[in-house]
Amino acid sequence: MYIYKLLKFKGELTELTPALATIEAAGIGYGLNISLNTFSAIQGQKEVKLYVYEAIREDAHVLFGFVNKREREMFLLLITVSGVGANTARMILSSLSVNELCNAISTNNERVMKSVKGIGLKTAQRIIVDLRDKIVELGIAEELPVGGTVAPPVNNQVKDEAVSALTMLGFAPAPSQKVVLAILKEQPDAPVEVVVKLALKQIK
Repeated sequence: MYIYKLLKFKGELTELTPALATIEAAGIGYGLNISLNTFSAIQGQKEVKLYVYEAIREDAHVLFGFVNKREREMFLLLITVSGVGANTARMILSSLSVNELCNAISTNNERVMKSVKGIGLKTAQRIIVDLRDKIVELGIAEELPVGGTVAPPVNNQVKDEAVSALTMLGFAPAPSQKVVLAILKEQPDAPVEVVVKLALKQIK
């Protein structure tokens, strides 16, 4: 049993391998476990910002770094599935992009899930069943149309800022996310302040 923290690290990238990134911030070096997708995204950069999941156990503090919030949110969902630990979740996110993973989940594509090293049929089925609705609810994938393809991504920065503003105003994150996504689907170029104003009229 352990607890965790969600953090954000910004600093100099001093060392990078396909599995580990070392970021120096305020004179301290932090070793972050990363996926291959994050490795590809930050390769060649001197200054980086990673979204971090810190698992706090009795014997160790383990850090996982992600290139964006969406990848971290997907990681957090994956580790809620029985039989999927942090290292397995990282392996999945190294083998599939978030979009590819959402597509596999939404279309019940067990074959794609089983293509990941260490994922058998039962685990693949659990991931699909457990996460299909959650990837929509949390905005990792939008509401999926008939046919199961993932809709084009919305402006994640505007979405995150609008949901954050609504949360600070006292609204629950899940319904806020749903309303914001619906607005951005209709008006993809709407600025944050417009999205928040429209959401205030619609949110329950």
